[in-house]
Formats: sequence, structure tokens, C-alpha cells
Amino acid sequence: MNGATAAELRNMNDEDVMEQLQVGVMQAFDIIVHRYKDRLHYFLHRYTHNHEDSEDLVQETFLRVYRSRNSYQRIAKLSTWIYTIALNLARSMYKKKQRMSFISIHADESDPDDRKMEITDTNILQDDKLHFKNCMIELEKALSELNDDFKEVIILRDVQQLTYEEISVITGAVMGTVKSRIYRARNQLCDLIGDFVELPMN
Repeated sequence: MNGATAAELRNMNDEDVMEQLQVGVMQAFDIIVHRYKDRLHYFLHRYTHNHEDSEDLVQETFLRVYRSRNSYQRIAKLSTWIYTIALNLARSMYKKKQRMSFISIHADESDPDDRKMEITDTNILQDDKLHFKNCMIELEKALSELNDDFKEVIILRDVQQLTYEEISVITGAVMGTVKSRIYRARNQLCDLIGDFVELPMN
């Protein structure tokens, strides 16, 4: 495979860019970093609640991506492979520090894979921003009461909007377990804050 130009790389899909990196085109790594650095930061920050930790995890994720570039195979989407690396690193940090927390799930407008959960409440406040803030406080409080397995699948499905198949690969859980955890996590959230948050049903 011949090396692609910078312009050609920018127009390639993730998997093609990764193949270019595998044959020694170093600009391909820059493309991958550019495409994933922001979304990985937001994804990891929600697990660590710590800016420095999330930055360290992002850098370590890209280091692992580069070092393991030749082990990647197109049987999996590149995004799934990268998220798997990031999640494993976050889990490792959690085990070491025993202080993982789950924070705001506000949608990040710069990340097309991110979205906010829809907030519903029959009580209308004068200040919409205060209303939204109160809903988020209640949601974050409820999320903190979920066990780690439930938090994990909720952020991957309802925030990052990954498919069940991708979540199964990333978490290492079989499909039935993934669906069960998501269903049970949503039910628990509804029991805790049903008046504030309307969760998706699929």
C-alpha cells in the first residue's frame, strides 16, 4: 500500500487512516489524534471528575494506540477499539485510586457522538438555566448511586450513543448482559428521579 498524502488522509474513514499508520505514514497518527482527542477527553472526564487525570488518560490512550497499531484489525471499528483501550485504562486508574465518580452528562456540541439526556419536569421555573442545573444535580446524584457496571453502560449508550454491539466489545460483557444492565440502570434512574429525567427506551 502506498502512503497517502495529507489531503487524502483527511478524506479517509478512520479504518483507512489506521491502515496508513500501519504502513508507516506518520501523518495518519496526527489525523487519529485530531479526530478523537476531544471526544476521549469528555468521555474520560465523566469517569474521573478530574481534568488532569482525564488528560493523562487521553495521552496514555493515544500512546497505546500507537504502540499497538499493528495489532488492530478491521474486524472492529477503530472507534470501538480506541474506546476499549480508554475504558480499560480508566478502570485501571479506578482500581488504583478508588475514587472514581460520575459527573455532568451535558452534551458536548463539538462531539457529534455526544448528546444530552432530555429533561422533563411539570414544574416551570422562572429561570430555565436554574431549572436545567437543578435537573442535572438530581441526575448526577442518582448516577452516583448506581454501581460501576451500570454507570459504564449508561454513559456509553445514552451519552456517547454507541451501539449495543460496540458496548459489548468495549466492556467485555455479552450482549444479553449489556442490554440487561442498561434496562436495569434506566429503571433505577427512573425510580430515583423519574420526575426530572426522561430516559430513552431503546
